[in-house]
Amino acid sequence: MDSKTDTSEEFAGDSTEAGGSQDALKRAMAASTSATAAAPEDTDGGPVAVEIADLNFFYGDFHAVTDVSLRFRTNEVTALIGPSGCGKSTVLRTINRMNDLIPGTRADGRVLFNGKNVYDDDVDPVEIRRRIGMVFQKPNPFPKSIYDNITWGARINGYKGDYDELVENSLRRAALWDEVKDKLRQNALRLSGGQQQRLCIARTIAVEPEIILMDEPASALDPISTSKIEDLIFELKERFTIIIVTHNMQQAGRISDKTAFFMVNDKRSGYLVEWGKTRELFFNPKDERTEAYISGRFG
Repeated sequence: MDSKTDTSEEFAGDSTEAGGSQDALKRAMAASTSATAAAPEDTDGGPVAVEIADLNFFYGDFHAVTDVSLRFRTNEVTALIGPSGCGKSTVLRTINRMNDLIPGTRADGRVLFNGKNVYDDDVDPVEIRRRIGMVFQKPNPFPKSIYDNITWGARINGYKGDYDELVENSLRRAALWDEVKDKLRQNALRLSGGQQQRLCIARTIAVEPEIILMDEPASALDPISTSKIEDLIFELKERFTIIIVTHNMQQAGRISDKTAFFMVNDKRSGYLVEWGKTRELFFNPKDERTEAYISGRFG
């Protein structure tokens, strides 16, 4: 796992060395109440898995996210970072329409998946959620056996293959097989927190999505379990596109190819400040607000 990114060693240490003067901090904080920043051009040539264009999101009358535009490329890990309340998780959930389950919400703009806006009237949100899976902050296995957790999604989607093979392959890909292969009929709630989260990842990949969304998947886990989840993310990107919300700057540096930094304006609406390759954003940010946040001077 020594090839996660060429930033792994730098990010394992203290992130406060990014530096900058107090004057720069004051300018950065003042800028946070100004108009949103335009998303920079993504010059990489890889295929685009998802493109968000001019996204605005509302919880009732509250304008939660303002004018967000960015791209997620196939087989990359993109980290969404920023202070609490800046709309990271809201943006994440717009990609597979999970916010639809909250009454009174509304999305304006486009979320293009394979060139199709997922919010078009002829799009089935259930099918979108099958193709764009999600892993939540708190592990949420079903109160069923490990085996039934893995096969549940496949069964409701009419899977015709070998279920035993599906279970083994999914658990192997989630780095859990060796730990649970002798207790597949055990209730999943008896697993440790880290094992439950990897089971949820196995359950997600069992239906073969194209994209996996992760909302702080390791925030409730101990360091050893967190390391296993990070190793797993690095392996899974060979097959899936992964978008992860994290508050852990070191984690973002270790596992992501790209990073998008969000802030909140004076109306408490989240917006995108800048995004790009993780190493460049962390060590040579284009915006003073990004430098101030990454160096720990606010947020």
